Amino acid sequence: MNATANKERPETAAPAIELRGISKAFGPVQANKDISIRVMPGTIHGIIGENGAGKSTLMSILYGFYKADAGEIFINGNKTEIPDSQAAIASGIGMVFQHFKLVPNFTVLENVVLGAEDGAMLRPTLAKARASLTEIAREYELHVDPDAIVEELSVGHQQRVEILKALYRQADILILDEPTGVLTPAEADQLFRILARLKEEGKTIILITHKLREIMEITDTVSVMRRGEMTATVKTSETSPEQLAELMVGRKVLLRVDKEAANPGETILVVKNLRQFDDQGVERLKGISLNLKAGEILGIAGVAGNGQSELLEVLGGYANATGEVTLKGNALPLSGSGANGRIRRESGIGHVPEDRQQEGLIMDFKAWENMAFGYHHAPEYQNGMLMDNAAIQKEALAKMERFDVRPPNPALNAKNFSGGNQQKIVVAREIENNPDVLLIGQPTRGVDIGAIEFIHQQIIQLRDEGKAILLVSVELDEIFSLSDRIAVMFDGQIMGERMPNETDEKELGLLMAGINEKAA
Repeated sequence: MNATANKERPETAAPAIELRGISKAFGPVQANKDISIRVMPGTIHGIIGENGAGKSTLMSILYGFYKADAGEIFINGNKTEIPDSQAAIASGIGMVFQHFKLVPNFTVLENVVLGAEDGAMLRPTLAKARASLTEIAREYELHVDPDAIVEELSVGHQQRVEILKALYRQADILILDEPTGVLTPAEADQLFRILARLKEEGKTIILITHKLREIMEITDTVSVMRRGEMTATVKTSETSPEQLAELMVGRKVLLRVDKEAANPGETILVVKNLRQFDDQGVERLKGISLNLKAGEILGIAGVAGNGQSELLEVLGGYANATGEVTLKGNALPLSGSGANGRIRRESGIGHVPEDRQQEGLIMDFKAWENMAFGYHHAPEYQNGMLMDNAAIQKEALAKMERFDVRPPNPALNAKNFSGGNQQKIVVAREIENNPDVLLIGQPTRGVDIGAIEFIHQQIIQLRDEGKAILLVSVELDEIFSLSDRIAVMFDGQIMGERMPNETDEKELGLLMAGINEKAA
Protein backbone atom coordinates (compact mmCIF):
# COMPACT_ATOMS: atom_id res chain seq x y z
CA MET A 1 0.00 0.00 0.00
CA ASN A 2 1.40 3.39 -0.89
CA ALA A 3 1.56 6.47 1.31
CA THR A 4 -1.38 8.14 -0.46
CA ALA A 5 -3.61 5.18 0.22
CA ASN A 6 -2.55 5.20 3.85
CA LYS A 7 -3.53 8.86 4.20
CA GLU A 8 -6.88 8.36 2.50
CA ARG A 9 -8.06 5.16 4.18
CA PRO A 10 -5.90 4.35 7.22
CA GLU A 11 -8.89 2.90 9.05
CA THR A 12 -9.36 0.18 6.35
CA ALA A 13 -5.75 -1.05 6.42
CA ALA A 14 -4.40 -3.68 8.75
CA PRO A 15 -2.43 -2.09 11.57
CA ALA A 16 1.28 -1.87 10.89
CA ILE A 17 1.68 -2.96 14.52
CA GLU A 18 -0.83 -4.47 16.88
CA LEU A 19 0.02 -5.56 20.42
CA ARG A 20 -2.56 -7.62 22.30
CA GLY A 21 -2.48 -8.19 26.05
CA ILE A 22 1.25 -7.60 26.52
CA SER A 23 2.48 -8.09 30.10
CA LYS A 24 6.00 -8.04 31.46
CA ALA A 25 7.31 -8.17 35.04
CA PHE A 26 10.81 -7.78 36.44
CA GLY A 27 10.61 -9.59 39.76
CA PRO A 28 7.95 -7.82 41.83
CA VAL A 29 7.80 -4.83 39.46
CA GLN A 30 5.01 -5.06 36.83
CA ALA A 31 6.46 -2.97 33.99
CA ASN A 32 3.66 -3.71 31.49
CA LYS A 33 0.18 -4.94 32.39
CA ASP A 34 -2.19 -6.29 29.73
CA ILE A 35 -1.33 -3.61 27.15
CA SER A 36 -3.07 -3.49 23.78
CA ILE A 37 -2.30 -0.93 21.08
CA ARG A 38 -2.86 -0.52 17.33
CA VAL A 39 -0.55 1.61 15.18
CA MET A 40 -1.83 2.34 11.69
CA PRO A 41 0.51 2.32 8.67
CA GLY A 42 1.89 5.58 7.34
CA THR A 43 1.23 7.47 10.59
CA ILE A 44 3.25 8.96 13.41
CA HIS A 45 1.98 7.46 16.66
CA GLY A 46 3.14 9.02 19.92
CA ILE A 47 3.49 7.14 23.19
CA ILE A 48 3.77 9.28 26.30
CA GLY A 49 3.87 8.65 30.03
CA GLU A 50 5.81 9.41 33.15
CA ASN A 51 9.31 8.02 33.62
CA GLY A 52 8.87 4.42 34.69
CA ALA A 53 5.42 4.13 33.05
CA GLY A 54 6.65 1.21 30.92
CA LYS A 55 7.02 2.89 27.50
CA SER A 56 10.57 1.79 26.78
CA THR A 57 9.89 -1.71 28.13
CA LEU A 58 6.96 -2.09 25.74
CA MET A 59 9.03 -0.97 22.76
CA SER A 60 11.92 -3.20 23.84
CA ILE A 61 9.51 -6.15 23.69
CA LEU A 62 8.49 -5.11 20.18
CA TYR A 63 12.14 -4.85 19.18
CA GLY A 64 13.06 -8.21 20.69
CA PHE A 65 15.20 -7.01 23.59
CA TYR A 66 12.76 -8.46 26.10
CA LYS A 67 10.34 -11.38 25.83
CA ALA A 68 6.81 -10.66 27.06
CA ASP A 69 5.41 -12.85 29.83
CA ALA A 70 2.06 -12.83 28.01
CA GLY A 71 0.50 -11.36 24.89
CA GLU A 72 0.76 -11.40 21.11
CA ILE A 73 2.41 -9.24 18.43
CA PHE A 74 0.98 -8.70 14.95
CA ILE A 75 2.93 -7.02 12.13
CA ASN A 76 0.83 -5.91 9.14
CA GLY A 77 -1.95 -8.21 10.32
CA ASN A 78 0.26 -11.30 10.73
CA LYS A 79 1.02 -12.84 14.11
CA THR A 80 4.77 -12.55 14.56
CA GLU A 81 7.23 -13.98 17.06
CA ILE A 82 10.06 -11.57 17.90
CA PRO A 83 12.56 -13.44 20.10
CA ASP A 84 15.45 -11.05 19.38
CA SER A 85 16.39 -7.86 17.56
CA GLN A 86 17.39 -9.77 14.42
CA ALA A 87 13.81 -11.05 14.15
CA ALA A 88 12.54 -7.49 14.62
CA ILE A 89 14.81 -6.20 11.84
CA ALA A 90 13.68 -9.08 9.58
CA SER A 91 10.09 -7.98 10.28
CA GLY A 92 10.88 -4.46 9.08
CA ILE A 93 11.27 -2.82 12.50
CA GLY A 94 14.09 -0.39 13.30
CA MET A 95 14.75 1.33 16.63
CA VAL A 96 16.64 4.51 17.44
CA PHE A 97 17.55 4.48 21.12
CA GLN A 98 17.81 7.47 23.43
CA HIS A 99 21.48 6.58 24.01
CA PHE A 100 22.87 5.81 20.58
CA LYS A 101 24.33 2.38 19.73
CA LEU A 102 27.24 3.60 17.64
CA VAL A 103 30.97 2.81 17.63
CA PRO A 104 32.54 6.26 18.19
CA ASN A 105 35.81 5.70 16.30
CA PHE A 106 34.18 4.06 13.26
CA THR A 107 33.06 5.99 10.21
CA VAL A 108 29.40 6.58 9.39
CA LEU A 109 29.62 3.95 6.65
CA GLU A 110 31.21 1.38 8.95
CA ASN A 111 28.56 1.94 11.62
CA VAL A 112 25.75 1.54 9.10
CA VAL A 113 26.99 -1.83 7.76
CA LEU A 114 28.07 -3.19 11.17
CA GLY A 115 26.06 -6.36 11.74
CA ALA A 116 24.63 -6.30 8.19
CA GLU A 117 27.70 -7.41 6.25
CA ASP A 118 27.11 -9.48 3.09
CA GLY A 119 30.00 -11.85 3.80
CA ALA A 120 33.59 -12.16 4.91
CA MET A 121 34.81 -9.67 2.30
CA LEU A 122 34.02 -6.21 3.67
CA ARG A 123 35.03 -4.10 0.66
CA PRO A 124 32.07 -5.12 -1.58
CA THR A 125 29.69 -4.54 1.34
CA LEU A 126 31.07 -1.04 1.89
CA ALA A 127 30.84 -0.18 -1.80
CA LYS A 128 27.23 -1.40 -1.95
CA ALA A 129 26.38 0.43 1.28
CA ARG A 130 27.91 3.69 0.05
CA ALA A 131 25.68 3.67 -3.03
CA SER A 132 22.64 2.72 -0.95
CA LEU A 133 23.34 5.43 1.66
CA THR A 134 23.64 8.07 -1.04
CA GLU A 135 20.21 7.13 -2.36
CA ILE A 136 18.61 6.94 1.12
CA ALA A 137 20.15 10.28 2.16
CA ARG A 138 18.84 11.94 -0.99
CA GLU A 139 15.35 10.47 -0.67
CA TYR A 140 14.87 11.32 3.02
CA GLU A 141 17.12 14.39 3.35
CA LEU A 142 19.39 12.57 5.80
CA HIS A 143 22.66 14.01 4.56
CA VAL A 144 25.73 12.83 6.48
CA ASP A 145 29.29 12.40 5.21
CA PRO A 146 29.73 8.58 5.00
CA ASP A 147 33.46 8.91 5.71
CA ALA A 148 33.08 11.09 8.81
CA ILE A 149 34.19 9.62 12.15
CA VAL A 150 31.09 9.31 14.33
CA GLU A 151 32.63 10.80 17.49
CA GLU A 152 33.43 13.97 15.51
CA LEU A 153 29.80 14.48 14.48
CA SER A 154 27.24 16.60 16.32
CA VAL A 155 24.61 14.74 18.34
CA GLY A 156 22.00 15.59 15.72
CA HIS A 157 24.08 14.04 12.96
CA GLN A 158 24.81 10.96 15.08
CA GLN A 159 21.06 10.50 15.37
CA ARG A 160 20.77 10.67 11.59
CA VAL A 161 23.29 7.83 11.41
CA GLU A 162 21.02 5.73 13.65
CA ILE A 163 18.05 6.42 11.35
CA LEU A 164 20.20 5.61 8.29
CA LYS A 165 21.16 2.30 9.91
CA ALA A 166 17.49 1.36 10.27
CA LEU A 167 16.57 2.44 6.73
CA TYR A 168 19.58 0.61 5.28
CA ARG A 169 18.17 -2.53 6.87
CA GLN A 170 14.89 -1.77 5.04
CA ALA A 171 12.84 -0.82 8.09
CA ASP A 172 9.26 0.19 7.34
CA ILE A 173 8.48 0.75 11.03
CA LEU A 174 10.71 3.11 13.04
CA ILE A 175 10.66 3.37 16.83
CA LEU A 176 12.32 6.48 18.28
CA ASP A 177 12.88 6.55 22.04
CA GLU A 178 13.09 10.12 23.41
CA PRO A 179 14.76 11.28 20.18
CA THR A 180 15.06 14.96 21.12
CA GLY A 181 16.37 14.46 24.64
CA VAL A 182 19.92 15.32 23.50
CA LEU A 183 19.10 17.65 20.61
CA THR A 184 19.10 21.42 20.36
CA PRO A 185 15.83 23.09 19.27
CA ALA A 186 17.21 23.53 15.74
CA GLU A 187 18.26 19.86 15.56
CA ALA A 188 14.84 18.80 16.86
CA ASP A 189 13.11 20.85 14.16
CA GLN A 190 15.27 19.18 11.52
CA LEU A 191 14.40 15.76 12.95
CA PHE A 192 10.69 16.56 12.68
CA ARG A 193 11.14 17.49 9.03
CA ILE A 194 12.85 14.15 8.47
CA LEU A 195 10.05 12.27 10.24
CA ALA A 196 7.42 14.08 8.18
CA ARG A 197 9.29 13.07 5.03
CA LEU A 198 9.48 9.44 6.19
CA LYS A 199 5.73 9.50 6.84
CA GLU A 200 5.10 10.90 3.35
CA GLU A 201 7.01 7.94 1.93
CA GLY A 202 4.72 5.51 3.78
CA LYS A 203 6.89 4.69 6.80
CA THR A 204 5.23 4.08 10.16
CA ILE A 205 6.78 5.87 13.13
CA ILE A 206 6.38 5.34 16.86
CA LEU A 207 7.60 8.33 18.84
CA ILE A 208 8.27 7.88 22.55
CA THR A 209 8.58 11.29 24.19
CA HIS A 210 7.63 13.21 27.31
CA LYS A 211 7.46 16.56 25.49
CA LEU A 212 3.85 17.50 24.90
CA ARG A 213 4.76 20.23 22.40
CA GLU A 214 6.38 17.61 20.19
CA ILE A 215 3.37 15.30 20.48
CA MET A 216 1.01 18.08 19.43
CA GLU A 217 3.27 19.18 16.59
CA ILE A 218 4.22 15.95 14.86
CA THR A 219 1.92 13.01 15.75
CA ASP A 220 -1.38 11.80 14.27
CA THR A 221 -2.38 9.66 17.25
CA VAL A 222 -1.14 9.47 20.82
CA SER A 223 -1.34 6.71 23.42
CA VAL A 224 -0.90 7.45 27.12
CA MET A 225 0.69 5.04 29.62
CA ARG A 226 0.59 5.27 33.40
CA ARG A 227 2.14 2.83 35.87
CA GLY A 228 2.52 0.06 33.31
CA GLU A 229 -0.96 0.31 31.82
CA MET A 230 -2.39 1.93 28.69
CA THR A 231 -4.85 4.56 29.90
CA ALA A 232 -5.96 6.19 26.64
CA THR A 233 -5.43 6.44 22.88
CA VAL A 234 -6.71 9.59 21.18
CA LYS A 235 -6.36 11.48 17.93
CA THR A 236 -3.88 14.28 18.49
CA SER A 237 -6.15 16.79 16.81
CA GLU A 238 -8.88 16.04 19.37
CA THR A 239 -6.86 16.58 22.55
CA SER A 240 -4.75 19.25 24.26
CA PRO A 241 -1.48 19.40 26.23
CA GLU A 242 -3.44 19.91 29.46
CA GLN A 243 -5.61 16.84 28.87
CA LEU A 244 -2.60 14.69 27.97
CA ALA A 245 -0.69 15.85 31.05
CA GLU A 246 -3.62 14.90 33.28
CA LEU A 247 -3.91 11.48 31.61
CA MET A 248 -0.17 10.90 32.12
CA VAL A 249 0.05 11.89 35.76
CA GLY A 250 -3.47 11.20 36.99
CA ARG A 251 -3.95 14.76 38.22
CA LYS A 252 -3.96 18.27 36.84
CA VAL A 253 -0.44 19.46 36.06
CA LEU A 254 0.71 23.07 35.94
CA LEU A 255 2.39 23.45 32.55
CA ARG A 256 3.94 26.80 33.43
CA VAL A 257 6.29 27.70 36.28
CA ASP A 258 4.40 29.42 39.08
CA LYS A 259 6.79 31.79 40.85
CA GLU A 260 6.93 35.19 42.48
CA ALA A 261 9.38 37.87 41.36
CA ALA A 262 12.91 37.32 42.61
CA ASN A 263 14.28 39.26 45.54
CA PRO A 264 18.04 39.17 44.89
CA GLY A 265 20.42 39.76 47.75
CA GLU A 266 24.17 40.26 47.80
CA THR A 267 26.47 39.09 45.02
CA ILE A 268 27.72 35.68 46.10
CA LEU A 269 29.63 34.30 43.09
CA VAL A 270 31.92 36.39 40.87
CA VAL A 271 33.62 35.07 37.72
CA LYS A 272 36.25 37.23 35.98
CA ASN A 273 38.02 36.62 32.67
CA LEU A 274 37.64 32.83 32.77
CA ARG A 275 39.66 31.14 30.03
CA GLN A 276 40.10 27.48 29.22
CA PHE A 277 41.87 25.45 26.52
CA ASP A 278 41.09 21.81 25.76
CA ASP A 279 43.65 19.03 25.23
CA GLN A 280 44.02 19.99 21.56
CA GLY A 281 44.79 23.60 22.43
CA VAL A 282 41.39 24.91 21.32
CA GLU A 283 40.13 27.81 23.45
CA ARG A 284 36.74 26.77 24.87
CA LEU A 285 36.15 29.64 27.29
CA LYS A 286 37.18 33.07 26.03
CA GLY A 287 37.20 35.50 28.91
CA ILE A 288 33.89 34.69 30.62
CA SER A 289 32.81 37.19 33.27
CA LEU A 290 29.57 37.05 35.22
CA ASN A 291 28.15 37.45 38.71
CA LEU A 292 25.42 35.65 40.59
CA LYS A 293 23.37 36.99 43.48
CA ALA A 294 21.75 35.18 46.37
CA GLY A 295 18.06 34.59 45.71
CA GLU A 296 18.20 34.64 41.90
CA ILE A 297 18.42 32.26 38.94
CA LEU A 298 20.85 33.17 36.17
CA GLY A 299 19.98 31.16 33.07
CA ILE A 300 22.69 30.40 30.50
CA ALA A 301 21.16 29.92 27.05
CA GLY A 302 22.94 28.69 23.98
CA VAL A 303 23.27 25.89 21.47
CA ALA A 304 25.05 22.89 22.99
CA GLY A 305 28.81 22.92 22.47
CA ASN A 306 29.41 26.64 22.92
CA GLY A 307 31.21 26.45 26.24
CA GLN A 308 28.35 25.92 28.69
CA SER A 309 29.58 22.45 29.66
CA GLU A 310 33.13 23.72 30.20
CA LEU A 311 31.83 26.60 32.33
CA LEU A 312 29.99 24.19 34.62
CA GLU A 313 33.01 21.88 34.84
CA VAL A 314 35.35 24.73 35.81
CA LEU A 315 32.95 26.19 38.37
CA GLY A 316 32.33 22.70 39.73
CA GLY A 317 36.06 22.14 40.20
CA TYR A 318 36.55 19.42 37.59
CA ALA A 319 38.54 21.24 34.91
CA ASN A 320 41.52 23.60 34.63
CA ALA A 321 41.12 27.26 33.73
CA THR A 322 42.70 30.65 34.23
CA GLY A 323 41.01 33.74 35.58
CA GLU A 324 39.31 34.37 38.88
CA VAL A 325 36.34 32.80 40.67
CA THR A 326 35.32 34.01 44.12
CA LEU A 327 32.58 32.68 46.38
CA LYS A 328 31.51 35.10 49.15
CA GLY A 329 34.76 36.96 48.59
CA ASN A 330 36.97 33.87 48.86
CA ALA A 331 39.01 32.79 45.85
CA LEU A 332 38.41 29.23 44.59
CA PRO A 333 41.23 27.18 43.03
CA LEU A 334 41.11 26.69 39.25
CA SER A 335 43.73 23.97 38.90
CA GLY A 336 41.17 21.24 38.20
CA SER A 337 42.81 18.88 40.71
CA GLY A 338 40.87 15.98 42.15
CA ALA A 339 40.41 17.80 45.45
CA ASN A 340 38.68 20.81 43.94
CA GLY A 341 35.28 19.15 43.68
CA ARG A 342 35.35 18.48 47.40
CA ILE A 343 36.57 22.04 48.09
CA ARG A 344 33.62 23.37 46.10
CA ARG A 345 31.09 21.27 48.01
CA GLU A 346 32.57 22.18 51.38
CA SER A 347 32.47 25.84 50.32
CA GLY A 348 28.75 25.59 49.57
CA ILE A 349 28.55 24.79 45.84
CA GLY A 350 26.25 22.00 44.68
CA HIS A 351 26.50 20.64 41.15
CA VAL A 352 23.93 18.76 39.06
CA PRO A 353 25.96 17.85 35.96
CA GLU A 354 24.55 17.83 32.44
CA ASP A 355 25.13 14.11 31.85
CA ARG A 356 23.65 12.24 34.80
CA GLN A 357 24.91 8.82 33.67
CA GLN A 358 28.50 9.79 32.89
CA GLU A 359 29.09 12.50 35.50
CA GLY A 360 26.33 12.37 38.10
CA LEU A 361 26.05 8.67 38.92
CA ILE A 362 28.00 5.43 39.01
CA MET A 363 25.48 3.23 37.26
CA ASP A 364 26.56 -0.07 38.81
CA PHE A 365 26.42 1.32 42.37
CA LYS A 366 23.31 1.33 44.51
CA ALA A 367 21.02 4.33 44.82
CA TRP A 368 21.97 4.92 48.47
CA GLU A 369 25.66 4.98 47.55
CA ASN A 370 25.02 7.43 44.72
CA MET A 371 22.98 9.69 47.01
CA ALA A 372 25.99 10.04 49.32
CA PHE A 373 28.72 10.52 46.72
CA GLY A 374 30.64 13.74 47.29
CA TYR A 375 29.12 14.14 50.74
CA HIS A 376 30.19 10.85 52.32
CA HIS A 377 32.71 12.70 54.52
CA ALA A 378 29.88 14.50 56.35
CA PRO A 379 29.88 13.91 60.13
CA GLU A 380 26.36 12.44 60.12
CA TYR A 381 27.58 9.68 57.80
CA GLN A 382 30.52 8.66 60.01
CA ASN A 383 30.74 5.94 62.64
CA GLY A 384 34.18 6.24 64.18
CA MET A 385 36.74 5.36 61.52
CA LEU A 386 34.09 3.91 59.19
CA MET A 387 31.13 5.24 57.25
CA ASP A 388 27.76 4.64 58.83
CA ASN A 389 26.07 2.79 55.97
CA ALA A 390 22.83 2.32 57.91
CA ALA A 391 22.53 6.08 58.41
CA ILE A 392 23.29 6.71 54.74
CA GLN A 393 20.65 4.19 53.64
CA LYS A 394 18.04 5.64 55.99
CA GLU A 395 18.66 9.17 54.72
CA ALA A 396 18.66 7.96 51.10
CA LEU A 397 15.20 6.43 51.59
CA ALA A 398 13.93 9.69 53.10
CA LYS A 399 15.29 11.68 50.14
CA MET A 400 13.75 9.24 47.66
CA GLU A 401 10.36 9.65 49.32
CA ARG A 402 10.63 13.45 49.42
CA PHE A 403 11.62 13.60 45.75
CA ASP A 404 9.17 10.91 44.61
CA VAL A 405 11.88 8.59 43.21
CA ARG A 406 10.23 5.45 41.82
CA PRO A 407 10.63 2.81 43.02
CA PRO A 408 11.74 4.18 46.43
CA ASN A 409 14.28 1.40 46.90
CA PRO A 410 17.78 2.56 47.91
CA ALA A 411 19.18 -0.95 47.35
CA LEU A 412 18.55 -0.88 43.59
CA ASN A 413 21.48 -0.08 41.32
CA ALA A 414 21.28 3.31 39.60
CA LYS A 415 21.09 1.63 36.18
CA ASN A 416 17.79 -0.02 37.18
CA PHE A 417 15.97 3.32 37.44
CA SER A 418 14.41 5.15 34.49
CA GLY A 419 16.24 8.25 33.23
CA GLY A 420 13.90 10.65 34.99
CA ASN A 421 14.27 8.88 38.31
CA GLN A 422 18.05 8.83 37.89
CA GLN A 423 17.82 12.61 37.49
CA LYS A 424 15.75 12.89 40.66
CA ILE A 425 18.44 10.96 42.57
CA VAL A 426 21.11 13.47 41.49
CA VAL A 427 18.89 16.52 42.10
CA ALA A 428 17.88 15.21 45.54
CA ARG A 429 21.51 14.61 46.52
CA GLU A 430 22.60 18.15 45.62
CA ILE A 431 19.56 20.15 46.79
CA GLU A 432 19.18 18.28 50.07
CA ASN A 433 22.73 19.28 51.01
CA ASN A 434 21.52 22.91 51.12
CA PRO A 435 24.13 24.59 48.89
CA ASP A 436 24.62 28.37 48.80
CA VAL A 437 25.15 28.09 45.03
CA LEU A 438 23.61 25.40 42.83
CA LEU A 439 25.14 24.73 39.42
CA ILE A 440 22.56 22.82 37.41
CA GLY A 441 22.95 21.64 33.83
CA GLN A 442 20.01 20.46 31.70
CA PRO A 443 17.87 19.81 34.80
CA THR A 444 14.97 18.13 32.97
CA ARG A 445 16.68 16.43 30.01
CA GLY A 446 14.76 13.22 29.29
CA VAL A 447 12.37 13.84 32.21
CA ASP A 448 8.58 13.44 32.06
CA ILE A 449 6.05 16.22 32.58
CA GLY A 450 5.23 15.38 36.20
CA ALA A 451 8.90 15.21 37.17
CA ILE A 452 9.63 18.43 35.26
CA GLU A 453 6.99 20.24 37.31
CA PHE A 454 8.48 18.82 40.52
CA ILE A 455 12.12 19.65 39.67
CA HIS A 456 11.16 23.19 38.64
CA GLN A 457 9.34 23.65 41.95
CA GLN A 458 12.44 22.52 43.86
CA ILE A 459 14.64 24.98 41.95
CA ILE A 460 12.26 27.87 42.62
CA GLN A 461 11.97 26.91 46.30
CA LEU A 462 15.76 26.92 46.59
CA ARG A 463 15.87 30.39 45.04
CA ASP A 464 13.14 31.63 47.39
CA GLU A 465 15.25 30.39 50.32
CA GLY A 466 17.95 32.84 49.23
CA LYS A 467 20.18 30.48 47.29
CA ALA A 468 21.96 31.41 44.06
CA ILE A 469 21.36 29.21 41.02
CA LEU A 470 23.28 29.02 37.76
CA LEU A 471 21.06 27.20 35.25
CA VAL A 472 22.30 25.84 31.92
CA SER A 473 19.66 24.55 29.50
CA VAL A 474 19.24 24.17 25.76
CA GLU A 475 15.46 24.37 26.29
CA LEU A 476 14.51 28.00 25.72
CA ASP A 477 11.10 27.42 27.30
CA GLU A 478 12.88 26.31 30.47
CA ILE A 479 15.27 29.27 30.38
CA PHE A 480 12.38 31.73 30.07
CA SER A 481 10.26 29.98 32.71
CA LEU A 482 12.90 29.75 35.44
CA SER A 483 15.42 32.53 34.89
CA ASP A 484 15.46 35.92 36.58
CA ARG A 485 18.29 36.97 34.25
CA ILE A 486 19.44 35.36 31.00
CA ALA A 487 22.98 35.30 29.62
CA VAL A 488 23.61 33.86 26.15
CA MET A 489 26.78 31.96 25.25
CA PHE A 490 28.24 31.52 21.79
CA ASP A 491 31.68 30.15 20.92
CA GLY A 492 32.91 30.36 24.50
CA GLN A 493 31.80 33.96 25.06
CA ILE A 494 28.92 35.78 26.72
CA MET A 495 27.12 37.44 23.81
CA GLY A 496 24.74 39.45 25.94
CA GLU A 497 22.53 39.50 29.00
CA ARG A 498 18.77 40.09 29.03
CA MET A 499 15.83 40.20 31.42
CA PRO A 500 13.24 37.55 30.47
CA ASN A 501 10.38 40.04 30.25
CA GLU A 502 12.40 42.34 27.97
CA THR A 503 13.39 39.86 25.26
CA ASP A 504 11.98 37.03 23.14
CA GLU A 505 13.07 33.81 21.45
CA LYS A 506 13.94 35.62 18.23
CA GLU A 507 16.41 37.97 19.92
CA LEU A 508 17.94 35.18 21.98
CA GLY A 509 18.16 33.04 18.86
CA LEU A 510 20.25 35.72 17.16
CA LEU A 511 22.56 35.93 20.15
CA MET A 512 22.82 32.12 20.20
CA ALA A 513 23.93 32.30 16.57
CA GLY A 514 26.65 34.83 17.47
CA ILE A 515 24.80 37.91 16.19
CA ASN A 516 24.66 40.81 18.63
CA GLU A 517 23.54 44.41 18.20
CA LYS A 518 26.98 45.52 16.99
CA ALA A 519 27.18 42.76 14.40
CA ALA A 520 23.63 43.45 13.25
